[in-house]
Amino acid sequence: MSDILILNGRLVDPASGVDAERDLLLRHGRVAAVEPPGGFKDVKAKKTGTHFIDAAGMIVAPGLVDVHVHLREPGQTYKESIATGTAAAAAGGFTSVVAMPNTVPVNDSVAGLEWMLDAARGACVKMFAMPAATFGSMGEEITDFHELQRAGAVGFTDDGKPVLESRVMRRALLVAAEIGVPVSQHAADTRLTGGCSMNAGPVAFRLGLRGMTVEAEARIVERDIRLLKDIERQDGLRPHLHVQHVSTARAMSLIRDAKAAGLHVTCEVAPHHFALTDEAIGDYDTNAKMNPPLRNEADRMAMIAGLMDGTVDCIATDHAPHARFEKEQEFERAPNGITGLETALGLALRVLHQGQGMTVSRVVELMSTQPAGILSLKERGTLSVGSFGDVVVFDPAAEWSFESKRSRSKSRNTPFDGAAMLGRVAFTVSEGRIVFRG
Repeated sequence: MSDILILNGRLVDPASGVDAERDLLLRHGRVAAVEPPGGFKDVKAKKTGTHFIDAAGMIVAPGLVDVHVHLREPGQTYKESIATGTAAAAAGGFTSVVAMPNTVPVNDSVAGLEWMLDAARGACVKMFAMPAATFGSMGEEITDFHELQRAGAVGFTDDGKPVLESRVMRRALLVAAEIGVPVSQHAADTRLTGGCSMNAGPVAFRLGLRGMTVEAEARIVERDIRLLKDIERQDGLRPHLHVQHVSTARAMSLIRDAKAAGLHVTCEVAPHHFALTDEAIGDYDTNAKMNPPLRNEADRMAMIAGLMDGTVDCIATDHAPHARFEKEQEFERAPNGITGLETALGLALRVLHQGQGMTVSRVVELMSTQPAGILSLKERGTLSVGSFGDVVVFDPAAEWSFESKRSRSKSRNTPFDGAAMLGRVAFTVSEGRIVFRG
């Protein structure tokens, strides 16, 4: 493994409090040194065995971390594989991703988890996984959290489905608290969303489609917060609830209040929920169909407000690839989900940085430092000396348009084909290896 010397860039590392011109040396897959410009003269003079990256005019930041991706392997590799999904991640600046368990079969066993994490799967960035919280994601009996954690689980979720039964969710939170990992919840009460394919509102009315109400999301968030309070009071433990892809102002308000009350609640927002509204569906565009659905403008602005005021802990893509033939059918029959790994940074910089005045450092914090912290991914989400050599180098001023036909993913199901982006990834380095060159 060659040394990598990244020169002349603006290093943005919120975990270390650094936002300044710095040169960065990676050696043996780790950050070996961080110096002011010109601090590596001896290395530059020798040059032998060192790879040089000129980052003039660019941001040098800790590699991005996505706590919510669907890589479809095993069982649905016609949509995506771990190799192709992580290649898309690298192209988007991500150096760590967390795979969800709704594979075929469901990832609910040690054997299944170990198979997914095996190097033979061909991941080009670091892949972590959250196995199912309940066997088969059926919501009836929790999986063996202790054994799964020993095998590498960083949390538990039935993503795609909520854990509806309160007694089961309470047990999951309780056991997860004992071993210090989060339970990640898909907050949508499926008893209220049956037969629904988009957000309830004027657009759904115009299209003649049944809509999901905000109550479906809020009800699960509210129930789970009550469970946190109950466990703290009765059992003396402090469970960690992570709410996935928040999409409504009501749920955001509940989470904000729970944080103010001192409960251990974190949450994520997906780029499509702060960039688009249900108007993007147009005339039944299935590439704008996801769960939770695109909401109205008031909800979109509530997501931005949560990102700006610190209520939201991280941005996560919910990357959900589907084959073209699956999306090319009636809106109500088409599967939910869009790809997102290659557009997340460009959307965050355009909508939040350029549009709302969020600092680049805060964008990096939401996409790297804080998601790594949520899952206790030690020595990631930072460029401090000794940490993993996970780096993204990007031009924050570059304006470009996303072309889905050039995607590294196997799938093209995105509402952002042709959309304007800000900030282009030039290099992605994972544990000291260059895995993407823009």
